[in-house]
Amino acid sequence: MRVRRANRDDASFIAETYAPFVIETSVSFETAPPDTDEIARRLDVAGDTYPWLIAEADGERAGYAYASQHRTRAAYKTSVDTAIYLAGEARGQCIAMPLYDALFDVLTAQNYVMAFAGVTIPNHASEAFHRKAGFIQIARYPNVGFKNGAWRDVIWFAKELAEPVTPPAPLKPLTDINLGALLA
Repeated sequence: MRVRRANRDDASFIAETYAPFVIETSVSFETAPPDTDEIARRLDVAGDTYPWLIAEADGERAGYAYASQHRTRAAYKTSVDTAIYLAGEARGQCIAMPLYDALFDVLTAQNYVMAFAGVTIPNHASEAFHRKAGFIQIARYPNVGFKNGAWRDVIWFAKELAEPVTPPAPLKPLTDINLGALLA
């Protein structure tokens, strides 16, 4: 398996991979799957601040993981939200954990301190996966979303990426990190 930084050429793959989660499940709270142009826009917004990574297996794209802004207030700047999605045929192929670990390595190199992940429940597989990835459950938002005809709860998980230092270390843009060495 190979992990690399996503680019605009991956937007179609990302949109196709994500669409079934939007259409067929309550995993995502989006109600209409974003198209390729919207995914490209999201990649542009993430820019040099929030990594989007692609996993390739046998030369084919198999999944993606990304980080996004946790909250808009400035004091939250060292925290991110994370997500991971695998293409249908890639599930169960031991791709998810190495991909997520690569994302955490990049985030740590950028000097992020905390990662958060929201999991719509019930979703026992995602809950177990996040615990295995080192997340701990910190909150449960009851009836926070309505999708597929029912009110949904979301469990929030947290993972410490690095020991907090005072003052916080400045965040590094992705272009200041040797991603080739980090993702090798």
